[in-house]
Amino acid sequence: MCGIAGFLHTSFSSDRWEETLLNMAGTMVHRGPDDEGIWFDAAAGAGLAHRRLSVIDLSQEGHQPMTSASGRYVIAYNGEVYNFQDIRKSLSAENIRWRGTSDTEVILAAIEARGIETAVKQFVGMFVFALWDKKERVLHLCRDRLGIKPLYYARIPRGVLFGSELKPLHAHPEFNPEIDRDALALFFRHNYIPAPYSIYTDTWKLLPGSILSIPADTLRGNRDFPEPVSYWSAGDMAEKGQKYSLQMSSDDAVDQLDALLQDAVKLRLLSDVPLGAFLSGGIDSSTVVALMQAHSSRKVRTFSIGLTEKGYNEADHAKAVADHLGTDHTELYITPEEAMAVIPDLPHLYDEPFSDSSQIPTFLLSKLTRQHVTVSLSGDGGDELFGGYNRYSWGRNISRFTGWMPRGFRKWAAHNLQKISPLAWDAIFFKLMRVLPGSLKLDMPGDRVHKLADVIGMKSPEDMYHSLISHWKAPSRIVRDGSEPLTRITDPDSRASLSDFTHQMMLMDLMTYLPDDILTKVDRASMGVSLEARVPLLDHRIVEFAWQLPLSMKVKGNQGKWILRQVLYQYVPEKLVERPKTGFGIPIDAWLRGPLREWAESLLDETCLRSQGFLNPSPIRAKWDEHLSGRWNWQYHLWDVLMFQAWLAQQTL
Repeated sequence: MCGIAGFLHTSFSSDRWEETLLNMAGTMVHRGPDDEGIWFDAAAGAGLAHRRLSVIDLSQEGHQPMTSASGRYVIAYNGEVYNFQDIRKSLSAENIRWRGTSDTEVILAAIEARGIETAVKQFVGMFVFALWDKKERVLHLCRDRLGIKPLYYARIPRGVLFGSELKPLHAHPEFNPEIDRDALALFFRHNYIPAPYSIYTDTWKLLPGSILSIPADTLRGNRDFPEPVSYWSAGDMAEKGQKYSLQMSSDDAVDQLDALLQDAVKLRLLSDVPLGAFLSGGIDSSTVVALMQAHSSRKVRTFSIGLTEKGYNEADHAKAVADHLGTDHTELYITPEEAMAVIPDLPHLYDEPFSDSSQIPTFLLSKLTRQHVTVSLSGDGGDELFGGYNRYSWGRNISRFTGWMPRGFRKWAAHNLQKISPLAWDAIFFKLMRVLPGSLKLDMPGDRVHKLADVIGMKSPEDMYHSLISHWKAPSRIVRDGSEPLTRITDPDSRASLSDFTHQMMLMDLMTYLPDDILTKVDRASMGVSLEARVPLLDHRIVEFAWQLPLSMKVKGNQGKWILRQVLYQYVPEKLVERPKTGFGIPIDAWLRGPLREWAESLLDETCLRSQGFLNPSPIRAKWDEHLSGRWNWQYHLWDVLMFQAWLAQQTL
């Protein structure tokens, strides 16, 4: 795993190329501590930079940027193409004289032999790369199908910059980091900034499954900047999968998924450095670890962290699974003080505002894991592919039980439900716990009642989903002069033609929440400590198979991931992994009223907010006061503001 950067420029000073590229690479030492390289052609106006975390072919033959055998192409590449050995064998007729054993060399050879789009469609893995075509004088930027690895690019007056993170863009003297208020409004909606937007104007995230090809001549004059071209579309894939769904029994489907998972995990065990896995004890990570152990003659290294806070600890569940599978398990219990010590580093780690609070335990887990191994497998992706999120069952149940009601009545009911505070609802449910059936015994019932109230008055399923995934419901009232642009969620042209709205929600999560929140969180946390994280459940062959299955094989009743559970039960007893779904979180709500209160108060100071000119202090201060009173829990809304404020403070240093 690595970090890449570079730029294309029509008139950059010839004596500044080396220094600038080295500076850009130098911002990403954490992504690649083992090696550094640059390549540039000042006359052509192209330069590439690379930081390397050596995982496959540790020799100098894997050094980047790498030039193809013919000399036509130069590449800076971040990621892993797991089937590179098969591709290498298929290229044997080309009489290639191989220099080493890296997948980078195979990528270049495949592109030379088959063209960039045909070659990319054969890659199984996670990757981004920048490819300079000396002959055509074109820079190609490419990102993997699911968006596992990140890539930013920015337009400057006489060129274009790119990088695995925003840090290398800041290192270029012509980058202008002007905050995009419209993108900021999206942040307060989602707790992340959805692609293709970024926190800065004229700066974008390359969409998953796309290639951006920029001819050098495009940068001269006022010619239109090219648009990325899709080589793999999640929407098209989902539509096709449901239209031509697999006609097979449940048993056959379980067997086929098991075979696909085994192959995906086996491919991701290839490494020339020590390898392990994150283990929470949940369905997804337990499945990955079970298959790893099945394909390993040695004990697999597994890692988990526990919190001393009641209700936020999954370490016991992870240990039970590890004991059953016989892994070499390492766990670490962290104190609130250790968790809170991470907070000052978050703005630098994530580069732009990002406020999924599970970023903290994810970083601590990555840090623990990196002390023992260089590569770790993760279970991310199972919820989006197999219907694991609670909102999927919520959406179906709400539509079933309230859809027949007049909208006016639903709005009236919602208003009355919200008149009672979440804490008051908690007290009501607590008194009823002794007589309620197990299915109605909920954690945080007050928050759930208010979430229900938010959505029952919505006029359409699309509005209901938008509300379920929103933090601030009207972010344009929070961000001064900010207006939300269309996203792949709100743009009707981005919606696939799927008959079941649960599948619509799953697809929207696959296209947005997964790459822009979950995978961003894991990438920055793991690469922040020079750890490579691999996600076998997001092998595109598994993704495509999942979308050929009927919803009934994913969600049964109110329980998701049915088919994935059937695979897991072949390796782990059901009783070890079956429990109510919980997030990988921390008690931000209590910390804000306690040890984090002084820090938060300084960032939420009304005079400070007003003088900065980005946010409207009134609704923020109102929520802060309500939260401190204990009557309401506004942890997510406030964490959004605090993460932006902490990030903004770092920009002025």
